[in-house]
Amino acid sequence: MNVQTTPANTPDLATVKTRQQAAWSTGNYPLVGVTLQITGERLAEAMDLHPDARVLDVAAGNGNATLAAARRFCNVVSTDYVGAWLKAGMARAEAERLEVAFREADAEDLPFEDGSFDAVTSTFGVMFTANQEAAASELTRVCRSGGRIGLINWTPESFVGQLFRTIGQHVPPPAGVRSPLEWGTEKRIEELFNSSSRAIEFNRKHFTFRFRSAEHWIELWRDAYGPMNKAFEAVGESGSAALEADLASLAREHSQDDTAMIVPSEYAEIIIHRS
Repeated sequence: MNVQTTPANTPDLATVKTRQQAAWSTGNYPLVGVTLQITGERLAEAMDLHPDARVLDVAAGNGNATLAAARRFCNVVSTDYVGAWLKAGMARAEAERLEVAFREADAEDLPFEDGSFDAVTSTFGVMFTANQEAAASELTRVCRSGGRIGLINWTPESFVGQLFRTIGQHVPPPAGVRSPLEWGTEKRIEELFNSSSRAIEFNRKHFTFRFRSAEHWIELWRDAYGPMNKAFEAVGESGSAALEADLASLAREHSQDDTAMIVPSEYAEIIIHRS
């Protein structure tokens, strides 16, 4: 009998995804996501979204790109694999009387026909998928020929990139899994999308985090931001003080203000023109 084995250094992506979903489901991400709204607006303008365009927002979180497209009178479907976040996006859409369809869906297995959308977006979302190739393939598949895929991803050099490296010094990431920060590099985007695109625009921009202090940021994100929440849970009471000290040091090092935490973080704004 032949028995197939999995190499020790090959990650079980299904297990990784399950753990990621559990991590992102903890806390209250909408408290973090809503502060990033301006990036969704910038993306909608960069993509030149037209009224009545069919737009799919993938890994939408609480709907920053979703709302930006809906405000431009697009026909928007907002998806995420965390139902609670979709409810948060739904509440925001209802408050603004915007028409949006919401559907729970996995970015690596989207429940839509080929070429269903004129534009596909994701802001700080699809970059965190376990299977990068599958996610990129799905974004491409559901976007029509001649359409556009718009992404907002943190770069490795960004403050958020350094945040993840700081956390990684205390809680090592899963072995063999590609870093989500690769989505913020031209090389990886070209690897994922070159074969299905006629042009790729890659522009580096900045979002500025604004908090009362480093302690204010840590307190809010420790409760609301899944990866940080899980990191503190993993280190336990014995490691909590050291992790908090390293995060505070990181924030103060990059802050442009001595009395508050004002920290620019680089991100990549990417527009992929489908062939």
